[in-house]
Amino acid sequence: MSNFYQAEVLSVHHWTDRLFSFTTTREASFRYQSGQFAMIGLEVDGKPLMRAYSMVSPHYEETLEFLSIKVPDGPLTSRLQNIRVGDSILVGRKASGTLLTQNLLPGRHLYLLGTGTGLAPFMSIVHDPEVYELYEKVILVHGCRQVSELAYQQRIAKELFEHEFLGELAAGRLLYYPTVTREPFENQGRIPDLLQSDHFFARLGLPAFCKADDRFMLCGSPAMLKDTVAVLESRGLTEGNMSHQGHYVIERAFVEK
Repeated sequence: MSNFYQAEVLSVHHWTDRLFSFTTTREASFRYQSGQFAMIGLEVDGKPLMRAYSMVSPHYEETLEFLSIKVPDGPLTSRLQNIRVGDSILVGRKASGTLLTQNLLPGRHLYLLGTGTGLAPFMSIVHDPEVYELYEKVILVHGCRQVSELAYQQRIAKELFEHEFLGELAAGRLLYYPTVTREPFENQGRIPDLLQSDHFFARLGLPAFCKADDRFMLCGSPAMLKDTVAVLESRGLTEGNMSHQGHYVIERAFVEK
């Protein structure tokens, strides 16, 4: 059996000239946990050209959804950004990734910290009922340069809470904090700076940084990951993975930059 299967593109949405998302069919045998990624791509010159993409869609959805940047000269994204409904893409049959709650020590508050397309795995997680059974509060922080890049705002802030099943679970538990760095907006600042700010926690209505209660998942730019890890480890937090639990986990698989 091939390591990949052909999925049909069902929809494409261009958020900005640098950002788009798309949905595809899902093979019945493809299994994953919310927060994981798969290798997806296109056949180029008779060979599969693949990159890691986190699933936006939660594990129970019958279709798959992905969020991608557009890189004009990127080997894959320069082609992928031109896909249309009815086209085919390749999807790897095996999902993987470290953004899993079982890799974290028990806690009360789960902070999902993402920049840019690093939001993707957290979209899957906040639509998963299990996360609301594990944590008293789930805080989704999405950092971008500009307001237009804050994808899925409507789905997170409104539609999720109106969902016939998830709405009740998320009410009072899910907190959404979009923030930008390069133009005026209700929330501003880089994620590592926010974690050191009393104002950030006050806006959320939560107590300040607490090693015993707070757990973190990180996905995004190398600079954000490096600086945020420095903040977390300065407070004595340790990284978790598939071998042992920790206070925070990082997704290290990146779509081409």
